[in-house]
Amino acid sequence: MLANFADAAGLFLDVNVFLAIAFGTVLGLIFGALPGLTATMGIALLLPLTFSMEPVTGMGMLLGVYCGAISGGSIPAALLNIPGTPSSVATTLDAFPMARNGEPGRALGLCIVSSMIGGLISVAIFAFLSPVIADVALDFSAVEYFSLGLFGLTIIASVSGQSIIKGIVAGLIGVLISLIGIDSLTGVVRLTAGIPDLVGGVDLMPALIGLFALSQIISDVTNLSPQSQSGARVRVNNAYPRFRETFRHWKVWSSSSLIGSLVGAIPGAGGSIASFLAYDQSKRMSKTPEKFGTGHDEGVISCESGNNGMTGGALIPMMTLGIPGDASAAILMGGLLIHGLQPGPMLFQDQGNIAYGIIIAFLVANIFMFCFQSVGIKLFVRVLQIPRSYLLPFILVMCMVGAYGISGTLSSAWVLLFFGVFGYFLNRYGFSSAPVVLGMILGYMVESNFRRGMTMNDGDWTVFFTHPISLCFLLLSVVSVVLPIIRHRRQARQRQQETNSNRPLESAR
Repeated sequence: MLANFADAAGLFLDVNVFLAIAFGTVLGLIFGALPGLTATMGIALLLPLTFSMEPVTGMGMLLGVYCGAISGGSIPAALLNIPGTPSSVATTLDAFPMARNGEPGRALGLCIVSSMIGGLISVAIFAFLSPVIADVALDFSAVEYFSLGLFGLTIIASVSGQSIIKGIVAGLIGVLISLIGIDSLTGVVRLTAGIPDLVGGVDLMPALIGLFALSQIISDVTNLSPQSQSGARVRVNNAYPRFRETFRHWKVWSSSSLIGSLVGAIPGAGGSIASFLAYDQSKRMSKTPEKFGTGHDEGVISCESGNNGMTGGALIPMMTLGIPGDASAAILMGGLLIHGLQPGPMLFQDQGNIAYGIIIAFLVANIFMFCFQSVGIKLFVRVLQIPRSYLLPFILVMCMVGAYGISGTLSSAWVLLFFGVFGYFLNRYGFSSAPVVLGMILGYMVESNFRRGMTMNDGDWTVFFTHPISLCFLLLSVVSVVLPIIRHRRQARQRQQETNSNRPLESAR
């Protein structure tokens, strides 16, 4: 391995390799920061440009887009409550409240450092643990995917806000929305209300933009005061990477990065599940879980570490097994095939210098991503100094253009408008939008894999308990549900005891 890394390092003597990676990273940051533009779109856009490049140069540019877009989604998530990518939804839970509390620079600084740490840890896991993790991911079937999705749904308790009941209701609404469209097993069209554009299901990205961006715009417009129209005073001097604060929470970013890499290695899991799982785990480990959702450091660090830890994990099955971990990894695998590289175990043996060169390019992309965001952080924060009467219409236009660009039809714009109004009323009546998104992402995954697992095993439901990996996820689901109940009862008992102890003092007075 060391010899292959030494040979691969020789490929980086050409400055064009670094220029290609830098260009890809900048473009990825732009795609991640603009609502509606995703990492998959950016990689697909640059893929034809790599045809005439050397393999490491071309793949390095595509990996730069991948890293930049995943991390760039945190910029609008923190400043405007608009997740730039689906995987940055969880970032809005604490980064945006921190920015609203007058510390947007601090929120972005934590996002940037956490993104770099998650990316670097995923590079290390990608380089040294790929075969082991790929073997485990290969054991996943419909049974394991169902248990994983069910475990993911239990996170609703952590992202529900003040009321768990309202969070469960919002999550069930998201699950119901995920079932709209054609049934993958029977081919029956369901829950479309006769609307042809819903036959293929509800597009996730326009729904996300509506739930977070448009609903926030409506809320800000209805509450727009003369003072807010003149632009907010932002502490720009406080905008810089937060190394000391991030490294202080080493348990959070180390565990979150590991969770992100492991989830990313499971084909089809995606960054959204990785970031939500990391957020849920850090909240359970925290000594102050009640601070999550109010602008807490640990919430921001866990989301971005898990989010960017997913990037290296998604490349593991792609490089070692030829199985892409997500849509972006699928296009990256197409880039490998274009350059005559066959993904699989033999890639590291037959063309080890190129394979390890791609790993080094991935490392360089993460470093560039951190550098470019660190330089631009003060510029990003100054967006909040634009008068909101000018900023909100511009954001609305960008959201509409982004939603339309996803499918090229007006149906995406209608989805955006519907979910924008729906999200506004959710927030107005104390419901969180995050459980709805979680239900939309995991609902179909749970339902389809449960039915597929039952069909494959002739209706024997015990198969979900006989598979070791599935059993582990089911046990984690039970623990995830029981622990919050026990904690809630314990806190209620303590409050009751404090009340009872104060009564004698009051009577004596």
